Amino acid sequence: MQLFLEKIKNNMKFLMADKVLANLAMLVTVTLWGMSFISIKTAVSEVPPITLALLRFLIASTILFSITKKKEPAAKLQRCDWGKMTIAGFFGITLYFYLENTGISLTTASSAALITAILPILTIALDVLVFKTKLPLIQSMGIIGAMAGAYLAITANGQLDFSSQTFIGNLCIVGAMISWSLYTLLNKSLNGKYSGLFLTTYQTLFGTLFLIPLSLLEYHQWHLFSWNALGNILYLGICCSALGYFLYIYALSKLDVTITTLYLSLISIIGVLSGHFFLAETIFPAQIIGGVMILISIIIINCTASPIKNVACGNS
Repeated sequence: MQLFLEKIKNNMKFLMADKVLANLAMLVTVTLWGMSFISIKTAVSEVPPITLALLRFLIASTILFSITKKKEPAAKLQRCDWGKMTIAGFFGITLYFYLENTGISLTTASSAALITAILPILTIALDVLVFKTKLPLIQSMGIIGAMAGAYLAITANGQLDFSSQTFIGNLCIVGAMISWSLYTLLNKSLNGKYSGLFLTTYQTLFGTLFLIPLSLLEYHQWHLFSWNALGNILYLGICCSALGYFLYIYALSKLDVTITTLYLSLISIIGVLSGHFFLAETIFPAQIIGGVMILISIIIINCTASPIKNVACGNS
């Protein structure tokens, strides 16, 4: 009996250690992704948006493909899924990061981080529109509250100004969020057939292939960039798109989906704070109110319904 109790005690210690490591992995992940906004802002001042995305994902694709081949050597992409995988790669990598990089080049890193908080809400809204998913009243109210918050975060002063570069940049970030939401919906039919690592690796590869010819449109903007820009590109490729996703997958295997979704809400907060402290960016009071409204809405939705599927951006 004593031996049996000792085994239970050891198993409990192991499980607790596992949970602690998973929480640490999630905390490191959201920190890496939250800091990505200032990294993009710095790099895109020297490297044009599509070219920046291409360099980032050439690095990430190489690392992810090596890991996938080592961990899942027998995994293969079925011929019937090539079309879906290609389209998902276009929306989740090519279009998303073109819009995000372009948006951040026009607006502030802090504003971009704030607006990305609407991603879970957009995904739910599209799920309702496309798949006719039924939502409880409290969730519907949460979505309405988040959309009102997004309006404040995007406009900054509550007014639409299409002549403002900052406003256009904010709209590009919204476009990126819509692109990622479409990518998430496209993945619905693939999630049960392949692992998360396999999906991300091959969609990253397809998305990178699209970026190669598109980057030629920026040929006239190519020039030697600084070591600082190179360091930020390496950070985005290695830390955000490769290491960050690997840690995220580990955390997902150990933690409840509601917990990881709430962790993802920290990305916007970290992005705003890093933009303020490292780039001396200003956040308007209306944007802060809008960000708080979005985060409260996400918490309400997570705590009052069945778990929401994680929709993180190899984000960032």
